[in-house]
Amino acid sequence: MIHLSHLPSARDNEQVVLFLRRHWFAPFTIVFWFVALSAIPLLITWYFADRVESWLTDPFFGPLVVVIASMYFLSVWLFAFMEFTDYYLDTWIITNERILNNEQEGLFKRTESELDLVSIQDTTAETHGFLQTIFTFGNVVIQTAGEKERFVFKNVDNPEKIKAIIMKQVEDKRARMSQQKTAS
Repeated sequence: MIHLSHLPSARDNEQVVLFLRRHWFAPFTIVFWFVALSAIPLLITWYFADRVESWLTDPFFGPLVVVIASMYFLSVWLFAFMEFTDYYLDTWIITNERILNNEQEGLFKRTESELDLVSIQDTTAETHGFLQTIFTFGNVVIQTAGEKERFVFKNVDNPEKIKAIIMKQVEDKRARMSQQKTAS
């Protein structure tokens, strides 16, 4: 069992079973796109090297090129920062009582959802494509009958194992509840 120093609105005898983030491949793709998008203007500059100096020394066109290039690079940085923030702050906590879904949506929007294990109707592990198969990551979709019908754990490591752990926790919780009913 994993121990977290603070679990939001912790219940009696609640223990953390899994603390999940997206697979390590997610930040790798962020870095890949950051490097690729940053390299495009540099390649254009290299290709037109003989003309770039005259463009930059032009009194009108020079400042315009600098402003456009600055806006482009700042946009790439903002994109990378937003994607990394989304990656780092998306967390899922599975306990022996419930599932906590913390999802960052952009820079200033955060959604936190809670799902009791007994309301889970179905759990699906999805692995799509070559990279997800090779690196064993994918999505875990939890279907409920409640207000939020689906919880999706995006790009988590070993989705089949996570699905099995969730279903085991659901069975254990239902068994504890039936024991409590027969004891009363």
